[in-house]
Amino acid sequence: MPVNSIAVFCGSKAGVDPLYEQHAIALGRLMVQHNIVLIYGGGNKGLMGAVANSVMDNGGKVVGVIPKVLVEWEAQHEGITELRVVEDMHTRKKMIYELCDVAVILAGGNGTLDELFEMLTWNNLNIHNKKIILLNSAGFYDHLIAHIDTMATQGFLYGDWRERLIVCNDPDAAIAVFL
Repeated sequence: MPVNSIAVFCGSKAGVDPLYEQHAIALGRLMVQHNIVLIYGGGNKGLMGAVANSVMDNGGKVVGVIPKVLVEWEAQHEGITELRVVEDMHTRKKMIYELCDVAVILAGGNGTLDELFEMLTWNNLNIHNKKIILLNSAGFYDHLIAHIDTMATQGFLYGDWRERLIVCNDPDAAIAVFL
């Protein structure tokens, strides 16, 4: 199945390790090289802004989906191809899931983890069967991966979680998953 669009979930902050932003920028550039549209949360800051700017700077297409509350905070990205304003966070996530072919998870905070685990849960329930790629930049997700392993060994997961979540350490490996 060809990949035409990738949902990228990531932080609205850049984090302390410069590699997080470097990987966001590299992922955006690779998406454009492979003619893949970025679907993301519509923000203009942090890793969200970095990946969107990278796609736009390299001549690609970006679709942002943002809830009204974040527009009120003026957190929306004004320089992207298309910005869809929705009622709330739940509608935002659902629309992003529907618009994408694959999801890539970069470093981020609570919201990023919420998006990751909702997609994993929906995948597990066969609501969708989209590939989910965890970009483990600078080992950011090492502890989370260990915890998911613990959930599996303690009998709380259905099936092998690595069939649902593909862990990659750099943007080239993430893109290679579906090329």
